[in-house]
Amino acid sequence: MTPETLVFDDKSDLVVTAARRFVDLVTRAQADHGVASVVLTGGSNGIAILRELAADSGDIDWSKVELFWGDDRFVPADDPERNVGQAREALLDHVPLDPARVHPMAPSDGEFGDDIEAAAAAYDKALRDTAAGHVPHFDLHLLGMGGEGHINSLFPHSAATLESERTVVAVEDSPKPPPRRITLTLPVVNRAKAVWFLVAGADKAEAVAAAHTGAHAADWPCAGAHGTDETVWFLDRPAASRLT
Repeated sequence: MTPETLVFDDKSDLVVTAARRFVDLVTRAQADHGVASVVLTGGSNGIAILRELAADSGDIDWSKVELFWGDDRFVPADDPERNVGQAREALLDHVPLDPARVHPMAPSDGEFGDDIEAAAAAYDKALRDTAAGHVPHFDLHLLGMGGEGHINSLFPHSAATLESERTVVAVEDSPKPPPRRITLTLPVVNRAKAVWFLVAGADKAEAVAAAHTGAHAADWPCAGAHGTDETVWFLDRPAASRLT
């Protein structure tokens, strides 16, 4: 399936458009099957969209939204680098979510202590518990991207990126600090109905071009992520500068 590529004059337009489409997708999913499932991402664009939704989330029934994370840092719960903490500040603390439908990854000072493998296994169970024991088909998986093409905590040539069976893995040696993380893998990303990339900046242009020209996921992890119904790239002009 050919991805949809949208190019914006600036990051602000990118964020506003993505937020509006988020409202449309989630409300349609709720009308179709009751509860919409969304995987959130960190990074400046991912958090900016959450702030935009906090200001205006349209007709979304937040009590019927199931929230997950694509990855998070395995650090103490109060660490400012935790994706879940940034998401709470930007959106989650401002909308009427059902706490039972919010599924953060465990911190390093949580119930599993410093056992990152146990924390990753628990997140796999949390995913499956929401889908009657199966790997879920998320309605939407949001993705940021690094300049080397990493998504979630899937970095080039890493064991996590090459994982073909497990849905959640522990990362002990992330090249981007902090080194210890928990991440969803490509097999579960690619079960999402919609996969959206939120990418800005000239330093991302090479990775964007690689993903659009069929690069191998081991070299450019972003090239291995696709939605079953749609894949959408939200790009600013610098990020799109190497596309033909």
